[in-house]
Amino acid sequence: MERSYNRPSGMMGFTVVWIGQVVSLLGTAMSNFALTLWAYKVTGKATPLALIGFFFLVPIVVLGPFVGVLVDRGSRKLMMMLSDLAAALVTLIVLLLYATGNLHIWHLYITATISGIFQGFQWPAYSAAITLMLPKEHYARANGMLAMAGNASAVFAPLLAGALMGPVGLAGVLIIDLVSATVAIGALLLVHVPQPPRTEAGREGEGSFLKEAAYGFRYIFARPSLLGLQTVFLVGNFFSGFSYVVLAPMILGRTGNDELIFGSVQSAGAIGGVIGGLAMSAWGGPKRRVHGVLLGWFCAGLLQTVLGFGQALPIWAAGSFLLSLFGPIIDGSNQAIWQTKVAPDVQGRVFTARQLIAWLVLPLSQLLAGPLSDQVLEPAMAKGGSLAPAFGWLVGTGTGAGIALLFVVTGLLAALAGLGGYLFHVVRSAEDILPDHDIASAEA
Repeated sequence: MERSYNRPSGMMGFTVVWIGQVVSLLGTAMSNFALTLWAYKVTGKATPLALIGFFFLVPIVVLGPFVGVLVDRGSRKLMMMLSDLAAALVTLIVLLLYATGNLHIWHLYITATISGIFQGFQWPAYSAAITLMLPKEHYARANGMLAMAGNASAVFAPLLAGALMGPVGLAGVLIIDLVSATVAIGALLLVHVPQPPRTEAGREGEGSFLKEAAYGFRYIFARPSLLGLQTVFLVGNFFSGFSYVVLAPMILGRTGNDELIFGSVQSAGAIGGVIGGLAMSAWGGPKRRVHGVLLGWFCAGLLQTVLGFGQALPIWAAGSFLLSLFGPIIDGSNQAIWQTKVAPDVQGRVFTARQLIAWLVLPLSQLLAGPLSDQVLEPAMAKGGSLAPAFGWLVGTGTGAGIALLFVVTGLLAALAGLGGYLFHVVRSAEDILPDHDIASAEA
């Protein structure tokens, strides 16, 4: 059992972990940006970039329920450390392959799969740790801080990676990522993360490994409000997933591979995410958190279409900024609902089941995004293409226009997913229908 003597805990402990993650995420974002540029230069296609996302996501989705059992049975702190260590090992493998002149695109598919396996531990473990370390009135603020950490790294990562690619190259950027991972692991070693007390829900979910793996789904399906919330994410993620993986080829294709413009768009989005995270940290989100989820999805979907309409840096930057601004509000509001309603000792299983439901169709949309862009929409929106007369006035024609049209259509559909949640009482009134887990435990 982990001893807590003189180890930071509570908000102090969470802040130490958060600082470690800020450093680690900066290194990871730098290497991801550098590898994205390398992959697009090597292939010039959207499909390989989409496949990297696909191979990363599949193990998270498929193995999620089993990972949730391990998170609930084991130490949240240990699971977080294993995730960070595995990410560092994958970066080391890529570095060695690149340094020896043996790195190929298909290697990134394999390393993405390995990263996905261990990344699956990180999110449920961190989410459950917040519940254990902080009182529930701080859940939304803590989630806002985590969102801010990810977006803050993305503000500086394109600028730093772009500046360093010349002097130190891809290998130097990957080494920086390795160093940053050690900082995150060191921060976790310093803090005390308590284990959850047993609850009635935890005793109900006990049994064989397979029974416990299935418990998260039984828990959610027995609560229509939770299932309804995740259905909104399932539909919204399906449509937003199409555009997310082809942002780089759209902008690079429309600007003649201008890395500065692409990096500027990413940085603008990251700044929006930082401001959204700061807002959640200071504000705590809307009093009715379900509005943060549903209205947030509606606004984010509409803003996704702005990226498709745009054909120059100012519009792309504005759209990226505003779209990312709503990310921490959506995720922080939703996360706070689940952390408040679900007992801590089953959050690993419930949160991974929840993640599988929300992300179930993401691999499909990512798998379809590349071929749909490269083989259907891009030729159709070329000058003289079959769709150019109908939609050329909307998104232009030529390289990247087909992907831009995909952004517009899927953005509108994602917006409708958020608005549609208000049609169902169990979704719009989820916070009233479901009791808080501490109240339910006290009554039991």
